Amino acid sequence: MTSSFPMQDATPTELGLDPARLELMCERISADVAAGHHPGAQVAVARRGRIALFRSFGEARQGVAAGPDTLWLLYSNTKVITATALWALAEDGALRLTDTIAQHLPGFEAHGKGGITFIELLTHQAGFPSAEVPSSAWEDAAKLREVVCGFTLEWNPGSRVRYHPAAAHWVAAAVIRAVTGEDHRAYISRRIIAPLGIGEELFVGLPAEVQMRAADMHDVDGSVRMPEGSAAGRAAGIPGGGGYGTARAMAAFYQALVSGGALAGQRILSPRMIAYAVRNYTGDRVDEYNEMPMHRGLGPHLRGVTAETRGLGAIASPGTFGHGGVGSSYCWADPESGVSFAFLSNTRQTNEFHSPRMDTISTLAHTAIIS
Repeated sequence: MTSSFPMQDATPTELGLDPARLELMCERISADVAAGHHPGAQVAVARRGRIALFRSFGEARQGVAAGPDTLWLLYSNTKVITATALWALAEDGALRLTDTIAQHLPGFEAHGKGGITFIELLTHQAGFPSAEVPSSAWEDAAKLREVVCGFTLEWNPGSRVRYHPAAAHWVAAAVIRAVTGEDHRAYISRRIIAPLGIGEELFVGLPAEVQMRAADMHDVDGSVRMPEGSAAGRAAGIPGGGGYGTARAMAAFYQALVSGGALAGQRILSPRMIAYAVRNYTGDRVDEYNEMPMHRGLGPHLRGVTAETRGLGAIASPGTFGHGGVGSSYCWADPESGVSFAFLSNTRQTNEFHSPRMDTISTLAHTAIIS
C-alpha cells in the first residue's frame, strides 16, 4: 500500500463529523460479519480532502484477515469509473456526450443502433440491457468491437429506462479504444486513476503482481464465485463490473468528484463537467430493473426526492450521487456536505438483505454530518 496516499488522516471531529455515529455504523458492519452475512468488509469516509475513517473487518480470504491493502471487487461501482473516462474524452474535446456512439465507433449503427447517444448509453436507455460479451472478447479488441457492434435492440432507445448490467460499459470500452487507440484499462489508469495518486489502491484490470491482495468474492452459501475469482476474470477489467480497490481509494475517487474534479491539487476534470455528469437525466421515471426511480446521471445515480432510493441512504440530500456493486457494496458523495463514502464487502448477498443493510449503513454515515 502506498505511503503517499493523496489524502491525510483526520479525526471525525476535525471534519465536522460525529465519531459516535460513525462508531454505530462500524458496529453494524462488525455485527453483520459476526453473523456470517459476509466474511469481511471495509469502509471509508472522507471530507474536505481528508480521511475521517478507514477500517477493515473480518477476513479477505479464508484464514487471511482483511487489512488496509486488501483489494475488493467493486462490481458495478466500476461503472462510474468507466463513465469518468468518457467524461474525460468529452473534456478533452475527443467527443461530445450528445454525439451518437456510431460517430466514434463506426459499425455500431448496425441493427438500428445508429441514433443512440452517449447520454442514452450512460443513463441505461440504450435498448440492449440483456446483451452479453463472451470471455473470449475480453482480451481481443477486434472481437470486442465486432460483438458490441452486433448487439441487437430489445426496445427503442430512449423509450425506457432499464439498467444494463454489463453491455453498455463494454460499448464504452470499445469507444475508448476506437478514439484513443488505448485499451480501456490503460486509458482509465493513465487519465483518471494515476493523476489522483490512488494507483496502488484502485484498478480496472488487476495486474498479476497484486492479485494476491484481492479478497475472494463469495455467494450467500459461502462458495467462492467464478469467474470473479479467476486470474483472467480479475485481469480483464470488465468495465461495468470488474474493478478492484480499497474503500479508501473509492472514498478518494468520490472526494475528487464532489470537489469539482480535483484531489490534493491534481485535477482530472473541470467543475462544469462534473456538474453536467451528475444531473438527473431520467427524472422520476421508473427503472424497470430496479422497480423504482433511479434518477440516472451519466454514470452514477442520484438520491432525488422520491420515497425510495437504493444504497445512498434515505436521508441523503437530493443531489447525493453514487453507485452500488451487486449485493456487496455502495460508494457515494454528497455535494451538500462534501462527504464521500465507500463500503465494500466480499459476499454477493440477496437484495432482501443488501438493500436495507445499505440504507442503514449509509443513513448512519449521513447522521454523522453535524457541521
